[in-house]
Amino acid sequence: MSFASPGHAATVDGELPASRWRDVYLAAGARAASTCGDFLAATALALALQSTGAGGFAVSGVMLAAALPLVLLAPLTGRLADRVDSRRLLVVAGVGQAAVCVALAYAEGPEVIMALVALLSCGLAVTQPTLAALLPEMVRRADLPRASAINQTAGSIGMLVAPALAGLLVGNFGTRVPLLLDAVSYLALIAAGLLLRTRRGGRRRATGTVPSVVGDTSAVAVGGAAVGLGPAGPASPVAPGGPGAAVGAWRLRRDPLLWTMVLAVAATVAGVGAVNVIEVFYIRETLHASTTVFGLVSGAWTAGMLLGAWLLAPTARRARDDGALVLWVLVMLGLACLLVGLGAAVPDAGWLVLLWLIGGLANGGLNVFSNLVMANRVPPEQRGQAFAAQGAAIQGAGMFGYLIGGVLLAGFAPRPLVAVAGLAGLAVVAAVTPVVLRAARSERRRTVRDRPLPDGATRRTPEPTVTVGS
Repeated sequence: MSFASPGHAATVDGELPASRWRDVYLAAGARAASTCGDFLAATALALALQSTGAGGFAVSGVMLAAALPLVLLAPLTGRLADRVDSRRLLVVAGVGQAAVCVALAYAEGPEVIMALVALLSCGLAVTQPTLAALLPEMVRRADLPRASAINQTAGSIGMLVAPALAGLLVGNFGTRVPLLLDAVSYLALIAAGLLLRTRRGGRRRATGTVPSVVGDTSAVAVGGAAVGLGPAGPASPVAPGGPGAAVGAWRLRRDPLLWTMVLAVAATVAGVGAVNVIEVFYIRETLHASTTVFGLVSGAWTAGMLLGAWLLAPTARRARDDGALVLWVLVMLGLACLLVGLGAAVPDAGWLVLLWLIGGLANGGLNVFSNLVMANRVPPEQRGQAFAAQGAAIQGAGMFGYLIGGVLLAGFAPRPLVAVAGLAGLAVVAAVTPVVLRAARSERRRTVRDRPLPDGATRRTPEPTVTVGS
């Protein structure tokens, strides 16, 4: 079942006649502002808790409070993203999140902070699948990698600025100013909801049209930085198990290739995710760095993500099929975990800047490849549920990492724990690689077997269908 609201354009062979770059850039600007505010608040809270003597349990508790609603509410928010007007969702959620941030700026005590962080995350559980489902149909298939790179660049710029700014503001003004700035940043989401001509959800769409969309990312932590598994470009409706099946029957678990990719990413995040809790103690206490240096180190990972999105977009465009893209996802996951492990050997925080820059580059490539696989294989009218399901799996795995990080910090020094986190991520990548390889081989055999052949094609060896690129 498909839904739409006013503002749709006629399609040609299932695609827009022209990409809506105005909406792409408008959504990217809103994402840059809101992402900067989110990471400003997250970094400020982590630094504040560490500076006041709170242990790993307090930091991991805040992270768990932020992740839990994304997991528990995923079934509901995914359906909301597909069935309710995207404009209404963005405006209402943006107003609510701004109000919660104002309350958070004046909150005292870890328990109150955790409760407000969880409430703030409830709004994020709505806006993430809503935005992630919007971008794919805003552009034509040939513009898929460019639109994805633009969107990820916007988020990366916000994440790049936020940690350094948070370190500076917390050192001079405490946590209140960063949290109030986060409240202001949500005005960008409200503006995007009102100004974007591309909308989805609400009324049932007319026959022959495809819902137009704009996007954001769901975030997952790998290597001490949030990973944007964000929106990609448009795709033709693809059903469970690959191209050609009925759209209405699509389920994540019925698509073996997509399901194994999501599981691989989630399992890796579970292995390496503890570093997100450990990192602040490692940099501030073991390496004796200032809050400003902590912000710069975190920003280095994000700068690498920005470079990786643009440098590896051409590689994604040349990929012969979705199986090749999923294999690239594994390579990027392994490289990111390797860089985290190497971070345990540095003598001072300056070396982490270089390692985190390279790790972020792998992270940026991971985003591009995984985004394209999602957009290629999920029917447009069910992308909200798909992105919510993916986010729930990854955030749930991240919660496991946060919990383990808090427990381990109570008995071990941060440096060996950073090494353990990197090695755990590598071990998971090695374990899931055979499963992903089997799924990719099965997908290629099925694609070749089911593909219709033109007259005379029986005398030639069929090639796998190209699902990405022009």
